[in-house]
Amino acid sequence: MSSEIRHDWRREELLALFGLPLPELLYRAAQVHREHFDPAEVQVSTLLSVKTGGCPEDCGYCPQAQRYHTGVQATKLMDTGAVLEKARQAKAAGASRFCMGAAWRSPKDRDIPKVAAMIAGVKALGLETCATLGMLSPGQAQALRDAGLDYYNHNLDTAPEFYGDVIRTREYQDRLDTLEHVREAGLKTCCGGIVGMGETREQRAGLLQALANLPAHPDSVPINQLVQVPGTPLAGVEPLDPFEFVRTIAVARITMPRSMVRLSAGREAMSDELQAMCFMAGANSIFYGEQLLTTANPAAERDRALFARLGLRPMPRPACDDHHGTSTVAGATVHAQIIEPLSA
Repeated sequence: MSSEIRHDWRREELLALFGLPLPELLYRAAQVHREHFDPAEVQVSTLLSVKTGGCPEDCGYCPQAQRYHTGVQATKLMDTGAVLEKARQAKAAGASRFCMGAAWRSPKDRDIPKVAAMIAGVKALGLETCATLGMLSPGQAQALRDAGLDYYNHNLDTAPEFYGDVIRTREYQDRLDTLEHVREAGLKTCCGGIVGMGETREQRAGLLQALANLPAHPDSVPINQLVQVPGTPLAGVEPLDPFEFVRTIAVARITMPRSMVRLSAGREAMSDELQAMCFMAGANSIFYGEQLLTTANPAAERDRALFARLGLRPMPRPACDDHHGTSTVAGATVHAQIIEPLSA
């Protein structure tokens, strides 16, 4: 299976991959995975929500949208000191990257200096930095980079043709524009989507096609499985077949060979066996911690036990200088992969 980096994938090619017998698909994905990564290493990821709830958007999956009655209470932006204390705790636990997320449609210009102070403070601790704040203007993206930001998370969520069934308060092009602003500012991108929202297989292929045909493949591709939250419009949809989720992971690995493919939201409902199949299909990152913003995530002890059973180990951060000149820190990576509008 060729692992050529391509940006011209056709929908029928992805559907042909989805349609392969599952053992053959896993074999091809594993071949590609081994060309670029150690299959026994998994990147470990987590997130701090620095501003929760009260989002004005209507994303049908999101408990943080203020129009839905989900019990999530809106909070103000955290103080920088409190954020830095969380970052110190993360570093003490072996983290090398720390991500901050805020439930905004887009930050106001007056918010940027506050977030920039958090970024600069986290950077001064010797950690890589990541943020997910909604849509960004070119100037905002540049200001965040100047403050020391390394990664920006902004998901496409789903295929272009299914997008309007899930979200109506923001256009697909808005997402593409923000990704362009982030790339032009010299930031690394984290961009993926959500499956199990009632989309068809062709629409799942459409999401991966949109991601793989971006001008540059995302450095990280979070694949979220919908967490159905009572009070949201998507509560009650038919759950996605577990093998279809595995197929999605495998096709993501094949079409984006050098990207980190992350098991993100929804792992709380996944068996150890399903997660193991996802690692075999080319997933090489997980979200780690007990909570993913407002939804549950497997406890750290369960993840450590699963790693031990499978012979997996956390992936160390590569020893290289970043564009801000801060020294690297070995250990698991703290990063954000989310299904709520912070990543949108």
